[in-house]
Amino acid sequence: MKIISASRRTDIPALYTPWFMNRIRAGFCHWLNPFGGQVYRVSLRPEDCVAIVFWTRNARPLLPHLKELSERGYHFYFQYTINCYPREIDARSPSLEAALRTVRRLAELVGPECVLWRYDPVLISDLTPVSYHLTRFEQLSQALAGATRRCYVSFLDVYRKTERNLSGLAAYQLRRPYATEQRELLEAFVELAGVQGISIHLCCDEIPAGIKGGPVHRAHCVDPDLIRRLRPELDLPLQPGPTRPGCGCAHSVDIGSYDTCILGCLYCYATSSPKAALAHRRAHDPKDTMLWRPPRLQGVDLDAVARPAPDAVTRPAPAARGHS
Repeated sequence: MKIISASRRTDIPALYTPWFMNRIRAGFCHWLNPFGGQVYRVSLRPEDCVAIVFWTRNARPLLPHLKELSERGYHFYFQYTINCYPREIDARSPSLEAALRTVRRLAELVGPECVLWRYDPVLISDLTPVSYHLTRFEQLSQALAGATRRCYVSFLDVYRKTERNLSGLAAYQLRRPYATEQRELLEAFVELAGVQGISIHLCCDEIPAGIKGGPVHRAHCVDPDLIRRLRPELDLPLQPGPTRPGCGCAHSVDIGSYDTCILGCLYCYATSSPKAALAHRRAHDPKDTMLWRPPRLQGVDLDAVARPAPDAVTRPAPAARGHS
């Protein structure tokens, strides 16, 4: 059995819902390992999926299909990004009003415990100083009260592949928050979110000691505890699957493709070239078994070259022998 990630690499609910639902109905998809080039066949049958983790800024296109997913026997939750940066940074994310309408409707459909708000990443610039985040976070936490129980926060990491995109913001002095700023922001977030019944979870960063106002939790975006609550009938030991140092996620199989998201977030590690992303989006075939095929795989029978995707479940170890 597998946990399906849909997807850290692109916004499947916003941009590729028709493809995703076609693959759900077919019961499988193919994905290409971006680091080795191996093609994998991923079963999407309900009996093979422990859970699906959706990552999105706009779940609206997927909302009409949630009933079908549930009736087919799938279990899922959403990592939902709402940070509403200025358009110079987030070019094509939904407006704040549209994002809030969608996330509230989503919470009505799946429950607030399955809507995990991402205020991610926190970056400092002339456009977004610390004071900006304090004001924006208070506004968002008030607006999201009752629609979520958790907020996932991370601080900007500049990846090599995003340096070119971020270079366009050089005039705005964009940077990662200093340690003192991180503490100030976390303490404010804990206080502001706590009033609304929302806990703070820090993703892939060390939690500073002695945070005032309440605990900051280590984030598990692919959360084994939440998944076990979704699937209480299963007694499954889930493998850890960290994606980078400090990551607390369980192992999942991501069915997305890099350089296919056209939402234009300049800090996104999954898009190295907006031009390439647009070209790949135009080449996308919602009837294909793979979200996007590189030229070398055009016309190839993917089942002939694919391997089965690895499970997310650890087989129980044999009982130890010897002294008790």
